Amino acid sequence: MSESVDTLENKDGGEKVGVSEFIKQTREEVGKVSFPSSEDVKGTTIIVIANVIFFAIFLFLVDQGWVYVFKAIEWVVNKIVGL
Repeated sequence: MSESVDTLENKDGGEKVGVSEFIKQTREEVGKVSFPSSEDVKGTTIIVIANVIFFAIFLFLVDQGWVYVFKAIEWVVNKIVGL
């Protein structure tokens, strides 16, 4: 038997239940879920977008800084070697 069917056990006795009982229990559990409000979703979306923009700019600047550092090291090495 597949694993998904093996995990269909009743809450009380541990015996396996049918698919219809599984669907019934699933609907009961989904009924217990609290979903965020539209305002909560909008607020967290704005926070996520702001963080993505901030870190994109930050990582771009760090990358450009490293490029500057490595070009300076390359310039110094070329001056020492005489290229």
